[in-house]
Amino acid sequence: MTIRAVGQRIERFFFLPESDVWISVLRVGLAVELISFCLALRKDWAHLLSAEGGGFIHRDLMEAALNADSSFIPRVDWLIQIGIKAGISEPAILWFIWGWLLVAALSLLAGLFSRAAAITAWFLHLSVVKSIGYFSYGVDNMTTIGLFYLMIAPLPDHLSLDTFLRARSGKGHLVSFFRRILQIHLCLIYFFGGLAKLSGIGWWNGTNVWRALTIPPFRFVDPELVLHYKGFLPVAGLAICLLEFCYPLFIWNRRTRIPWLICVCGMHLMIAFTMGMFLFAFVMIVLNLAAFMPLPSTSVRTSQEAIVAGFPTAEASGAL
Repeated sequence: MTIRAVGQRIERFFFLPESDVWISVLRVGLAVELISFCLALRKDWAHLLSAEGGGFIHRDLMEAALNADSSFIPRVDWLIQIGIKAGISEPAILWFIWGWLLVAALSLLAGLFSRAAAITAWFLHLSVVKSIGYFSYGVDNMTTIGLFYLMIAPLPDHLSLDTFLRARSGKGHLVSFFRRILQIHLCLIYFFGGLAKLSGIGWWNGTNVWRALTIPPFRFVDPELVLHYKGFLPVAGLAICLLEFCYPLFIWNRRTRIPWLICVCGMHLMIAFTMGMFLFAFVMIVLNLAAFMPLPSTSVRTSQEAIVAGFPTAEASGAL
């Protein structure tokens, strides 16, 4: 194969025009995630982010620890200092941030002022989760990642209210490019997550699955039931490892993409209903669907180009 041919294949892989439905899925899914995030933390919002005695852990302490990593990481204190200079009290600023984030999420849900809403949501969400770093976990990191891709993606998508009002949407070749980057990013996350799990004995003998199902606050399943089926724990642990470790191999193959996508989403649903991690499961399913769900064919795609890009056309869909 010549260098020119390789270059053409790379160009088709990254810049083949395709539907922007995946952006719609990402936009709506992340909007629902953010709305749930705001409503879930509404009662404890001021306590979590307070810099005074009312907080669980003072925000000043967490942001001081954040400074050890970088002083350029967004944080709530930036907004509070601006508000204080304007004569606004800290509690009022904290609730303003909550309302602002909720409005940005609702705007994303409708697809109204999509770009501004995505940037605002990314900045505010990142600032909040970094300022409560000791209380954040994987769902916050994955939501931030999703919001970053949404922020830089070609907006508005054709299903947004912006497109309906302004009759314009993102460019097709850039739509494909940003989806490819998201796909590669997810492959790296799952591959190294699976590799890390396989390197320890806990997932081979089921110990880690036992702990995940029985240690509070994740104990949603009766420990007696888990004990009764303890023989399945090593199988479940190894299945999780293989689903993640082999993710890049099977999710790119057009014959195994749909079954693997279903299995991965099913794994996250099981995590939701056995550990109560509903928001984490939801955001992971949203990211997986946005990255690898089959998209409607575009008028410029041929069967050969679709196979190169990794997505089936009507002629190739029979293989799925």
